[in-house]
Amino acid sequence: MFCGEITHMSSVPSHLINQGAPTSGAGASVSVGSPTFSPLYQQIKALITQSLQSGEWKPGELIPSEVELAARFKVSQGTVRKAIDELSAENLVVRRQGKGTFVATHDEERAHFRFLRLMPDVGDAHHPDNKVIEVKRLRAAADVARLLDIKSGDSVIFIKRVQSFDGVPTILEELWLPGHIFKGLTAERLIEYKGPMYGLFESEFGTHMIRAQEKLRAVSADDVVAELLVVAPHSPLLSVERVSFTYGDRPVEVRRGLYVTDRHHYRNDVS
Repeated sequence: MFCGEITHMSSVPSHLINQGAPTSGAGASVSVGSPTFSPLYQQIKALITQSLQSGEWKPGELIPSEVELAARFKVSQGTVRKAIDELSAENLVVRRQGKGTFVATHDEERAHFRFLRLMPDVGDAHHPDNKVIEVKRLRAAADVARLLDIKSGDSVIFIKRVQSFDGVPTILEELWLPGHIFKGLTAERLIEYKGPMYGLFESEFGTHMIRAQEKLRAVSADDVVAELLVVAPHSPLLSVERVSFTYGDRPVEVRRGLYVTDRHHYRNDVS
């Protein structure tokens, strides 16, 4: 991911490439003496990412072809292809055979289970039903502020909900979102929106979740949690704390979930 102020660029910045060095191929010479050195395709990847971040191409939109991007950045098509290969592997763009490359969106079916890793022991994965318990604006506690990289006491939107599979309460979640980004987010809007929550964040608040860090541990249900999840007090649960990031590796969500794993398991594909 790339940090810093967003600027629109139509070609590779001259300070990143040796003056006089060829820029027409993936093997173009790049200054190795600079502390900002990176391969040419990585520089092109950074520029494409900046365009995604700035909203030049919206989620779900077709981006320019490799030939067009190569002309724009004055590099070879192979260099652009390598940059897009990495962006595709990171789920920032999606290649569609015969159609081109599109900006990834959380409304796509393929993206729905990228962040929901709880899978049924039997049968196919499917979407849970959501029951929103609470949505309110709070002052960020110190631990949440640290994870969101904001100041303690800054405004956050707090969401509490229960997710059920086939009518069985399975996940109790609490979320904290930066208040300055998610102004206007209400319980009514969450309830009426029928797609994935990240799709709502993307379409109405301009925040695209790119990656997440998670911590897992085993815990037991206290009386309040047991009542909400309809389990016996002290039942074993899987606790998952997630921090989700948008462009520029900026944290924009803290999510703490308690999972009932009688009929489900947490799946993580390692490659």
